[in-house]
Amino acid sequence: MLSHEWRASTSLAGVYALRMLGMFLVLPVLALHAHGLAAHLPESEQLKMVGLAMAMYGLTQAILQLPLGILSDKIGRKKVIYMGMAVFAGGSFLAATAHSVEMLVLARAIQGAGAVSAAVTALLADLTREEVRTRAMSMIGLSIGLTFSVGLVLSPILTNWVGVNGLFMIMGVLSVASIVLVAFYTPNPEQSHLHQDTQAQTSRLGEVLRNSQLLRLNFGIFTLQAGLMAIFTALPFALRNLGWDKTEHWKIYLPATVIGLVLMVPAIIIGETRHKLKPVFVLGILLILLAQFGLIFSLHSIWAIGVALIVYFIGFNILEASMPSLVSKIAPPDLKGTAMGVYNTLQSIGVFSGGMIGARMYAVAGFSGVFGFCCVLIGVWLVLAMTAPAPLPVKNIVLALPEQWHNRLDELSGSLKNVAGVQTVSFSEDKRNIFIKALQQGFDEDKVKQILTGV
Repeated sequence: MLSHEWRASTSLAGVYALRMLGMFLVLPVLALHAHGLAAHLPESEQLKMVGLAMAMYGLTQAILQLPLGILSDKIGRKKVIYMGMAVFAGGSFLAATAHSVEMLVLARAIQGAGAVSAAVTALLADLTREEVRTRAMSMIGLSIGLTFSVGLVLSPILTNWVGVNGLFMIMGVLSVASIVLVAFYTPNPEQSHLHQDTQAQTSRLGEVLRNSQLLRLNFGIFTLQAGLMAIFTALPFALRNLGWDKTEHWKIYLPATVIGLVLMVPAIIIGETRHKLKPVFVLGILLILLAQFGLIFSLHSIWAIGVALIVYFIGFNILEASMPSLVSKIAPPDLKGTAMGVYNTLQSIGVFSGGMIGARMYAVAGFSGVFGFCCVLIGVWLVLAMTAPAPLPVKNIVLALPEQWHNRLDELSGSLKNVAGVQTVSFSEDKRNIFIKALQQGFDEDKVKQILTGV
């Protein structure tokens, strides 16, 4: 990477991670905090408000994620990021001062409305060359994974020092700091334009929604996030019933998340290098299903809960790391951005649905209702995954289109398709880029470059 690409990648990965921190940092303690604020309400309403507090973040994020990405095409990436992070900061400060559960729900909705994810990825695409863009995007993915684990562990510890209101205040301060970071450290793009490999094209959403394999993955990320939110809507109450204060929950989450991260790495390596992505993917689903089922019978023992969570986070981390890769392998190269846009929207809808359904099932059927419902949902996903065709071991390559080929696209496409390992070839609408989907092994990249340059 060039120096400005490195600056762009590191700073924007930090901004993206902060958005996820908004959910993960309060996730282990939010249900108990909201329940305490709802103590004045009738018992039948208390868990409903807990569910809303957990869920509203995902709803407003799902609604505004794609529109704000489109807005960044019109008014500029950084302006949308500034606006989104300011909204997120405002929601965080409001949550920090909330003295009622209703105000907390409103604050969570405002937090989610600062949906800058699409604008961040678009800005990163503006600031990186085609040949390093995948690496830059992977830095964002890595930051999300680390944020998830760090957030779950730090949340109870920080709560012991500053309280839940203090967590929200920290998030607000970090949001303001991220605006300063983007303003003074992230480079300004020379020009912004649509990047079909990273941005959603609303005119082509139908093509993504008609792809059965992508639909399976969209249902999968919905289920994964819904199950996660449902767990953290109910599990904190189970730990409290065992005599564990919310400030001590990190003692359970720390080993579970660390072991999950460590064991995820070899699983992903095996999946990618030995072309075993589907078996590893199915294994991840099976693990979270076994964990949810195990939680039904584990709530009498802190050790049993710990074992179930270890199994869960091994599976969760495998799935969280492998699913974006599967989307990119399955989606047409010039629709990858649109496919990821739909995928991210379903992820946010899963957050909303998991919080709402988890709270409702807990009110109606207790802990077994929550985890039992998750088992049914994950069971459906497991069947869909097992019956899906295995994805080809392919990679996506984005190359600049030399000017001498602009009026000879059919000729170029035919030549490139004859190169060993090339599966599909397409071009961006503005004739800036070539999108190639090629086999990971046996692809003659030197031949492609020779055709493009004529040398």
